[in-house]
Amino acid sequence: MFGDVVLRRAWTQEKLALALSDGKPHSSKELTLSLKLNSDIVESGLGRMWRSFRVLRSAKPVVCSGQTFRGRLGMISNVRQYYNYLLCSDERSGASGDDRVVSSVFLGGVEYVAYARKYLDRRGGVGEVSKANCIRRFLFENRDRAHFSRGVVEALKDKEVIICDVMSTVRRLEAKGRVYVRGYRSHDKQTPFRDGFLLTWIDEHKPRVEALADAVRKTNVALENNDSTNPVIERIHVIHDVIVESTLLKDLVSFEFLYSKLGCSEYEAEGAIMRALKLYSDLREVKLFGTYKYYYHESMSEADLSVATVFKQNYVRQMKGRYNRLGHNWEACVEWFIDLYTSGAVFQRQKHRTEGMDPRRITLHLVKSVGSRRMNAEVDRVWSVPANGLFSQPLTYVLECKWGLVKKYVIDDFLEVLKWSTEFGVETTDGRQIKQGVVGVFAASAFDPQENVKLNDQTKISLAAYASRIKLELVSAADLNEKFRARGVPKEITVQEICRIAKDEKEVRDTLGLIWEKPDSAKNITAQVIAKNRKVYEFEKALEEKPNPITVVQ
Repeated sequence: MFGDVVLRRAWTQEKLALALSDGKPHSSKELTLSLKLNSDIVESGLGRMWRSFRVLRSAKPVVCSGQTFRGRLGMISNVRQYYNYLLCSDERSGASGDDRVVSSVFLGGVEYVAYARKYLDRRGGVGEVSKANCIRRFLFENRDRAHFSRGVVEALKDKEVIICDVMSTVRRLEAKGRVYVRGYRSHDKQTPFRDGFLLTWIDEHKPRVEALADAVRKTNVALENNDSTNPVIERIHVIHDVIVESTLLKDLVSFEFLYSKLGCSEYEAEGAIMRALKLYSDLREVKLFGTYKYYYHESMSEADLSVATVFKQNYVRQMKGRYNRLGHNWEACVEWFIDLYTSGAVFQRQKHRTEGMDPRRITLHLVKSVGSRRMNAEVDRVWSVPANGLFSQPLTYVLECKWGLVKKYVIDDFLEVLKWSTEFGVETTDGRQIKQGVVGVFAASAFDPQENVKLNDQTKISLAAYASRIKLELVSAADLNEKFRARGVPKEITVQEICRIAKDEKEVRDTLGLIWEKPDSAKNITAQVIAKNRKVYEFEKALEEKPNPITVVQ
């Protein structure tokens, strides 16, 4: 039996040596996959080869972050540490112990070392000092008060302790009832404070109830005069204070103002405002024109509320009118080019309850909420292209347009709408995906050129490359202007300029058609449109100026 074990170990080491003979460093996971062996067998074989000086190992572990798909839970992020191994070429046969020459090499900026006790992994407690013992000793010796997890890391930074070392050790001590861990408690979970979880040692010599009460007292002391709390609570406090302040000034607060004040994402701001309205029963919300949200405190008198509401209604008419006009004109512009360059394109139409809404805007039904959209979401255009051949399939394109600078989160939001819509999404073994034959198209006047998307391997790619990876097509104003240049339209005439000067979507289509037919007369055509709509621009310019305060005459 013992001889069989020795033979198996020798056979494993020879297989590992053959795999490492290419002179490149490999991790145990890579070798496990390439050799199709059990991971424990590979790791133990590499450990024996390192201790017998047949391979060199990286002096420090490599930290790698990855993601694992967990069904409905989505992608779960995780961080793991591993070592790389390199075949040793200066082995001295017949030498042992301290007589063996310990060598090290640098490859790709990484140091690979031969076996020595100082290089043993301290997480196992066999190196110089175990990190777990350092953390346990620190909490025990400072058991008179509570410590934030980041404070423990700072105190033990000379031991190379990082935050994941602290929490993995503390969770084991918590399971044994030796350490009390405190964080911000929501309805169904506990999250860390800004500086991490609060940790304190539980006195084992006291009765359990008394010891826990003492631990809670120590964490209360640590939280006094400390602004480290859950960010949601901080946002709720800011929202309440801003609304009360504006009410004292006899004014309403817009969602956009609160959003800029909080300094978080739009979805986080929406959630914080919703929580604030539930927690503070004296806060009120009013919707202007059924869309634009404003907030005030109930202490505002009816007269002041009436004046402030009229003032905000006029302001919304002024500021939102031009932006809506540009957004709708941009949709018509993109649609015109699609119709021009796509043979056989058939746009879907839908009858809406809202009077005046373009029938080519399509309302989708959602399986689950996406952002602030609960049951439905709108897309700007949907068109179908019939199959061109015997073996090709018809394609359905879904268009989303946005006037302005677009960032990654806006594209991700559009992708989520497609995935979770009943019309274009489907359940697969890899989770919710877009149906076969459906192509998403996102058209923006500009995409952020400075935004890079970080992948799992920490490499960064551009927004356009990211869209290609998720099978989404991007269309920018620059792409449409290239079509203009190829047609012979002067470079001074751009699609952005046409969207700005046109009064409505019909005028956008008419102007584009005239310029396309007579590119040499493009400047004269745009000049005529500008002269025709001069009153519209003057009105919008006047409305964009800072409105004068309204005074109430008694």
